[in-house]
Amino acid sequence: MTKAEITEKVRSIKELQALIEEAQAEVDSLKDELKAEMDQQGTDELIVDMFKVRYTTVTSARFDSASFRKTHADLYDRYTKQTTTRRFSIA
Repeated sequence: MTKAEITEKVRSIKELQALIEEAQAEVDSLKDELKAEMDQQGTDELIVDMFKVRYTTVTSARFDSASFRKTHADLYDRYTKQTTTRRFSIA
């Protein structure tokens, strides 16, 4: 692959990433509008046409590894496994 071909591929990637970010921002904005409407209506579910839209509260339990590391450093170190990956980035 020539340097010009690589440059063109990188430019295409950057353009497509910008389009993705723009589309994601639009999706997030539309979701926020729907959430606000559902809050205003005081409902956590809407049925519109063939769609069911839900905006519900979800509770989850997550392991606080930072706190565990502070209070049980020896156990944290003993059960922590290092992995190696390769990261692709364009700056």
